[in-house]
Amino acid sequence: MADHPDDPVDPFPTDFPEPPPSRFPPVEIDGQTHVDASDPPSDWNARADAHDMPVKTGRPSRLKVLGQLAFPPPPPADEEVLAARDRRWTSRVIVIVAVLMLAFNGASIQNWARQQAPNWFTVTVQQVADVWMAQVSQLGADRPRQGIRDAYQDAHDARFPGQDPA
Repeated sequence: MADHPDDPVDPFPTDFPEPPPSRFPPVEIDGQTHVDASDPPSDWNARADAHDMPVKTGRPSRLKVLGQLAFPPPPPADEEVLAARDRRWTSRVIVIVAVLMLAFNGASIQNWARQQAPNWFTVTVQQVADVWMAQVSQLGADRPRQGIRDAYQDAHDARFPGQDPA
């Protein structure tokens, strides 16, 4: 790291200070200290093997016990809580689908209103749907529906060679 803010920073530093002496001296076995002269002193224990560690102890660690005391696990959810969660999820899905259908399939409302007997309600629904579809078409949200409709119409009008036109 640079000592002064204007000094350039070396992206790959290679000049490191000498490491401090190890806080973990070599282990004595049978009264003898086994140190490999070719291995520099470090915290690495060459005889250590991760598979020598016990996998399952008889009791949980102190940290786990402390965590369970500080943050006890919640009780299991009963059927009423699960049913309420399912109702919330279902309600959200229905609202989202209704909004998407209103935005991308407003032409169905127009078609429905045109098929009904004319009265105050159906005429009002048709006028609101006409205004809504005009606004939606300005945003381009009617293009996916129109593209699918065009593809269907092309497939419907397709004929085999020699067949009469539709």
